[in-house]
Amino acid sequence: MAGQGLSTDEVQGIREALAAGRKPKVVFTTAAGQVAGQLGQVVELTDPAASDEFVVVRFGRDELPFSPADVAVAPRGAGRKAPAEPKPEVEEPATPAEPEFVLDTPRVPAPRREEPKVEQQVEAKAPARRPVKAAKPKGPAGLTVTLAYAEGEWTVAAQQGAKALAKPYVVKPAEALRMVALVDVPGVQEAVEQILAAERAEAEQQAEKLRAELAEIEARLAELRDAR
Repeated sequence: MAGQGLSTDEVQGIREALAAGRKPKVVFTTAAGQVAGQLGQVVELTDPAASDEFVVVRFGRDELPFSPADVAVAPRGAGRKAPAEPKPEVEEPATPAEPEFVLDTPRVPAPRREEPKVEQQVEAKAPARRPVKAAKPKGPAGLTVTLAYAEGEWTVAAQQGAKALAKPYVVKPAEALRMVALVDVPGVQEAVEQILAAERAEAEQQAEKLRAELAEIEARLAELRDAR
């Protein structure tokens, strides 16, 4: 029975074997519970950053995730069936002769006593097919939605686990304010309102400057018209 789990080099070797289309055999360690010492096949390595149990092992009809400490590389030849030994030739006993007399009562077949024993054996072996370690359902990876402000623009991005669902794209300040309103955090809302107030003040200054420049241009245009 293996006492320790997979090393980093062994995990890398299993990853390369899976990439080549093979399914390496492993043996369950004592950390796996009552299935320790039994064999399985690695069918997949998931993302170690998402879960410590990223070694997916096929055990009977189930495919369950385990941690590297739960399994070890199976020794060579493990799981191979030994060649069947030839059965010795045994002379069959001679069939006993029929009795010279029979009763008139019809024969009643004897009850088959071996059937209850078979059912008991099936009931005793059935729990062993399931590993003691309960399978953990794989839930979806965490979703992160980021609202950011930089250089006068509001952007929104979305990411699920290590996969980027939406790259940062620009949204209007009003939309950003509605998003922040969903988060009942006074400090965040005050920070957004301060940013919007600063943007409004800057926009008003630019508008005043443009109006002044426009008034100056219109006055110059009026002078040119009067000069004709």
